[in-house]
Amino acid sequence: MAVLMGGAAYTGWALTPTPGATPVAGPTSEAPPTAEVPPSADAERVLPAAPAPDGLPEIDYDPAPAGFPDDPDALDTTPLTQGLHPTRKLAAYDAPGGRPLAFLMPTISEVELTVPVARRESGWTAVLLPSANRKLAWLPPGGFRTVALRDQIVVERTPFRLTWYRDGTAQRSWQISLGQRGQETPLGRTFVLGRTPPPESVYGGVDIYALGSIPDDLDSVPAGLRGAHIGIHTWYHDGELGQQTTNGCIRLTASGQRLLLEKLRPGTPVVVVDELPAPPATA
Repeated sequence: MAVLMGGAAYTGWALTPTPGATPVAGPTSEAPPTAEVPPSADAERVLPAAPAPDGLPEIDYDPAPAGFPDDPDALDTTPLTQGLHPTRKLAAYDAPGGRPLAFLMPTISEVELTVPVARRESGWTAVLLPSANRKLAWLPPGGFRTVALRDQIVVERTPFRLTWYRDGTAQRSWQISLGQRGQETPLGRTFVLGRTPPPESVYGGVDIYALGSIPDDLDSVPAGLRGAHIGIHTWYHDGELGQQTTNGCIRLTASGQRLLLEKLRPGTPVVVVDELPAPPATA
């Protein structure tokens, strides 16, 4: 699947699965032990789930179906510390006890899916919706396991800064390039969907992170990038850092991208804001 890359109309490469169907971002990114989440023992407090018709669409790399609710905390930089991996096809609803709109699958483009948990209510779990911006999907109990998420990426558009946090503490910050006017990098919470190898030498020979987010205006990007996701990637030179030059992607240095690839696992939350109230200590 395509990743929206700044400055190049190239499309058609795939997310990279690894043997065993579980992508590993690097030697320090192994997932902590996970556990199947059973239905709540207190059945009276859990809103029932309406049956999901077999003909519902599956959420994949294409834009997600309409009708899912807005993320009410889209600009909240509080770290999301738990991820959810579907262990079977799950019906995704518009609210606890609400309407089923689509199926959330264990993989997207053959890459194991981990989505950050955003909130819980009435025994249901809300996750950040893949292939959409600032949307949630609600899941009833059962059919998934959870995993701890230690890391977070915060992107600030005004100072052109990306900061990597671990366990709530800023580790490193980098100057970045962001989306040009009319193709601005989307605001809000998203997550690392997976990684893909660079298709051309202009990407510095370093793997690319595809995010769960897509362009806010799908028609604003060049025709060759239609259907692409926002990405975090490097470039063959650093001369455009601190500028709006990409097609919506987040571009940083090659050394910074290599470090993130080593440290971050799929499912890592990413939040894009205009500016933090105070610069991180690493700024």
